[in-house]
Amino acid sequence: MKASLEFYRVLGLEIPEEMNEDQHVEVNQEGFRLAFDKQETAKEVYGSWEQQSGHRIELAFVCENEVLLNELYKKIIDHGYVGHREPWDAFWGQRYAIVQDPDGNLISLFA
Repeated sequence: MKASLEFYRVLGLEIPEEMNEDQHVEVNQEGFRLAFDKQETAKEVYGSWEQQSGHRIELAFVCENEVLLNELYKKIIDHGYVGHREPWDAFWGQRYAIVQDPDGNLISLFA
């Protein structure tokens, strides 16, 4: 839990440190709620848990401009997280980058 919460703190979510060892954490921020569960909790809720593969979810975080996107990408990499695609100018007109959270989810950054 702590590793996942640390990653999302780097992205800018406000998550109290005392939640690091909780079984279930919900983050309410600017119109959305993001929930985190430990595997034990998922097993209890769903009856089992298996490691998923492939593209499972997309979370996309908006950055005010290209400079801030590049800075956030660098900050994430400097914290030791995996960059999936370095910032680039996408054909649809956005500056875009993709990073990987500690659970293997690909997280998009865009401006």
